[in-house]
Amino acid sequence: MIARILVATDFSPRSDRALRRGILLARQNSTELLLTHVVDDDQPQRLIDVEKREAAALLHELASTIRESDGIDCESHVAIGDAFQGIVRMAEETGVDLLILGPHRRQVLRDVFIGTTAERVLRSSRVPVLLANGVPAGPYRKALIATDFSDYSYFAAVTAQQLGLLATVDIIALHVMDPIESGPVTRAAMTMKEVDDQAAKLTQRLTDELSAFARKLGVVAGLRVIRPSEESTPMVINNYAKDTKADLIVVSTRAHSGFEKWLLGSVAEGVLGNAEMDVLAVSSS
Repeated sequence: MIARILVATDFSPRSDRALRRGILLARQNSTELLLTHVVDDDQPQRLIDVEKREAAALLHELASTIRESDGIDCESHVAIGDAFQGIVRMAEETGVDLLILGPHRRQVLRDVFIGTTAERVLRSSRVPVLLANGVPAGPYRKALIATDFSDYSYFAAVTAQQLGLLATVDIIALHVMDPIESGPVTRAAMTMKEVDDQAAKLTQRLTDELSAFARKLGVVAGLRVIRPSEESTPMVINNYAKDTKADLIVVSTRAHSGFEKWLLGSVAEGVLGNAEMDVLAVSSS
């Protein structure tokens, strides 16, 4: 279960979602809540000192309100440095089990080269990151676990389970066929019935793998295998989550490949960048 939660805030309305989700989870798990804000160190020291004092005062007021109104043990810390580095460092130094960020704001030209703060945090953080995209209205009701059957995606699902995020929710296990699985079949030597039969057998095999995946987790889950047509895998995941009214998506930040590679820039980035619901991203590094 969750013992300590860190919420990173920039005091914007976007960060309110992260704070509200953090309060909900802290209350559900009777756990400690930590708040942090990072002051940019790429400016004159005089401005750094001013912003640090102002941030500390705002965080102290927030923490006091949470303790008094919600009965939650809450502390606050100000970090100095680049936003993503400060957040990652604070998560590691405080030994939290979960880091919560608000929806990221894209800045197109900047993001092309270095990515959003959320994406950069995910590349560096060993702590599970929850991106609070949805408006928190209560505990999670339905979770969508996206799996490619790799050890990485299984580890992400186990982590969500250990954090208590899957305890009282309906679960859907989803597999989106990759290009090799769903690629074109040589139709010249096959009848339409043979093509359909082959597709049905493949879908059944993958559904059986999903069933084994759920059994290994020890959960009861709805099973769904999707063969994408023109949509990208991230779009399929996000659209299916939206269609099924899932309020949490669980993904791994490692690629389904034979070599070490961050999935960011591919499936995870696409899910994180476009999801309307919360996303738990877990690194297996």
